[in-house]
Amino acid sequence: MPGLIQSIQRAAAVIRLLAAGPGWLRASEIAASLGLAKATTHGILRTLQHVGFVQQDAASGRYQLTASVLVPGTRPMDRNELRSRVINWADPLAARSGQAVRVGTLLDGQVLVVHHVFRPDDTPQELETGALLPAHATALGKVLLAHDAGSARAAGAGPLTAYTRRTVRRGVALRRALAEVRDQGWAADVEESVAGQSGIAAPIRTYGGLVVGAIGVSGPTDRICDSAGRARPALVALVREIARAVSRDLTKAGT
Repeated sequence: MPGLIQSIQRAAAVIRLLAAGPGWLRASEIAASLGLAKATTHGILRTLQHVGFVQQDAASGRYQLTASVLVPGTRPMDRNELRSRVINWADPLAARSGQAVRVGTLLDGQVLVVHHVFRPDDTPQELETGALLPAHATALGKVLLAHDAGSARAAGAGPLTAYTRRTVRRGVALRRALAEVRDQGWAADVEESVAGQSGIAAPIRTYGGLVVGAIGVSGPTDRICDSAGRARPALVALVREIARAVSRDLTKAGT
């Protein structure tokens, strides 16, 4: 059976990203969202523009899909499908980490929890599936914003709600945090949304590098972080391992 053509996968990821976005995107924003080299991204955009799939605004240099592209059906993934794909990995992550596991996607600038696995102990817990979390103040949200330039721009344009004294409050600080997330491949929040609670998350990708969700662990800060208040390296490695495994499954499935 012939192998998959990476350049077409990447072009499809660009189209889906533009279709899901709220407006025009810069080439650099597209490259950062998909984890592509800038030169590669420019080549894809020039080709899509040449065939009439993408248009460029002469004044700003930003890109958008043309009206001729059939946008319905190009959104990244149905949330129920994402949940069904990740469910076999969420339970092992909870068991191996000893922490609660959440899987999320962006919905109107917030994180929608599409799957939640309880921490494997006897402490009282509430099911969070269907809950909305603040994107700028959670590890899941920072992962998703870091790979969705349009949503990140919208989040940083207005005032950021402070949930604790550790919450990022300024757009410039959020942009720096998201750039760090893209560089390191994971995100953490240390008591940024709830005092005494912290989390670690990593992106779930499908073909072309398109981020379709995030998976992470959350729990009491002393279980998530070391004595210096940094995310425990073993937990970071575990979350990233599971996120990569889910991503491989999605890519193989052609989702």
